[in-house]
Amino acid sequence: MVKIRLKRLGYKKNPTYRIVVIDGRCKREGAPIEELGHYNPKTKEMKLNLASAQEWVKKGAQPTATVVYLMKNCDEEGKLVYNKKETVKLSKKAQAKLQAEKEAQAAAAQAAANEAAAAEENQSEASEANE
Repeated sequence: MVKIRLKRLGYKKNPTYRIVVIDGRCKREGAPIEELGHYNPKTKEMKLNLASAQEWVKKGAQPTATVVYLMKNCDEEGKLVYNKKETVKLSKKAQAKLQAEKEAQAAAAQAAANEAAAAEENQSEASEANE
């Protein structure tokens, strides 16, 4: 029986996984038939060839419960998307990265607002000087 399952990579206490199609009788780290993508549970990063995975399921491959969950929460680009109803606990590193991205976006928006205000002031001063 052909299975779609996770193949563990990474070092001690820092797992990363490849999503592979493999013969069910082979070892977890055995030679895969096809690699469909990768998943990092600590940073919640994922890349999955969803079309290929669905083709394998149509051919009769049995995905594991974790792979079914990942396929269900995957967008068209193969990235992981979480439902708003579910609470997902991110690692400290992922939380820090998310916070830094939010701060960078806020700073960029503030800078754009300041530039617009300065341009408007300059324009109003120029129109007053012309009168």
